[in-house]
Amino acid sequence: MYKLSAFNPSMLRKMVVWCSLAVVIGAFSGLASTLFFNSVNWAIEFRRAHTWLILFLPVAGFFVALFYKTYGSGVENGNNLILDEIHDPKKIIPFRMVPMIFIGAVISHLFGASVGREGGAVQMGAGISDQFSKYLDKFFTNRKLILMMGMSAGFASIFGTPIAGAIFGFEVLFIGTLVYDALLPCLVAAISGYYTALLLGVVHPHYFYLEVPNISVIGLLSAVVAGIIFGYAAKFFVWSIHKVKDLYKVYIPNNLYHPIIGGMIVMVSFYAIGSDRYHNLGEEIIHASFTQHVYPWDFLGKIFMTSVSLGSGFKGGEVMSLFYIGSTLGNSLSYILPLDYPVLAALGFVAVFAGAANVPIASVILAFELFGPGIGAYAALAVVSSYLFSGGHGIYHSQRTHLEKNI
Repeated sequence: MYKLSAFNPSMLRKMVVWCSLAVVIGAFSGLASTLFFNSVNWAIEFRRAHTWLILFLPVAGFFVALFYKTYGSGVENGNNLILDEIHDPKKIIPFRMVPMIFIGAVISHLFGASVGREGGAVQMGAGISDQFSKYLDKFFTNRKLILMMGMSAGFASIFGTPIAGAIFGFEVLFIGTLVYDALLPCLVAAISGYYTALLLGVVHPHYFYLEVPNISVIGLLSAVVAGIIFGYAAKFFVWSIHKVKDLYKVYIPNNLYHPIIGGMIVMVSFYAIGSDRYHNLGEEIIHASFTQHVYPWDFLGKIFMTSVSLGSGFKGGEVMSLFYIGSTLGNSLSYILPLDYPVLAALGFVAVFAGAANVPIASVILAFELFGPGIGAYAALAVVSSYLFSGGHGIYHSQRTHLEKNI
């Protein structure tokens, strides 16, 4: 016979204590993300006003690599270091990760590399939150949870999606399972980080609440087909980055020379194309993919430029590039699939990210937050299809596989 359990004051006390810490972590992460967000935007605008700066991209990359080689011992692995520490805790993440990724990413954008910014914000959030593990270890012994809160707050505050950010913070740890115990603290940290950034004046990129056509069998099948294509695009993107890194390891073992070579390739490509269409964040092209037809090869251009940039050691992250690749590829699929290009752009936006980062639940929530509830059924099918067909590895090689991708 079921019995009503007694009130649990211990659980309430733990919830209050951890949520209070989550608010503080979120606030600090939101502050850091605001500074980072504004600095990256300034760097991009300054470079566009002074296009000759791209001539110095190889030199800038060399100094960033030297900076990390000299002072970055223990933090050079970025997001993968954070995942490793959550899975197998060894030592507190040095606080220097925060200013190093900040400076490295801003310099990468200032001189025209094709990188993102969400990866930098996630690293800063985790680097800040782990300091609470260092100084308050007698009160907060669950260091894994503290790191997850920092990741959630960093993602939410830089991109403006608190629910997706919260889920990303713990879904990204494993392929095939979720750490539900982290849900409430990560949610509070993400909301705190998001509203801190808003209060400090951050205006996050606004996309579109879409007018989605009525659900139809043809539409649903199209979403599945598109999702499979998005999954292979995500797989190709991950392969491309690793291929660039592998080529460097074989032919140029000294990593100080990697950004010099990569910077020269990016610089020459800029002048060959005559445009910065595939550089920096590419937000203008992402927006364009929802309002007009873009070039069918745009997604390939971004894959190439981002793979060279990140594979060569430039700092920033992959997520904005994944959004670019997905939205432009989706836009192009409208020529062969019976869905409007804004809908397919939205599906690609979230599905390529889901396949490359192995975060299907966060990606479905991301679709709701950015594009409205009407996209729900189509987004869910596209995201899950992409996740299943994107392979067993993603952009974060330190993810652990709990369950293989099988149907």
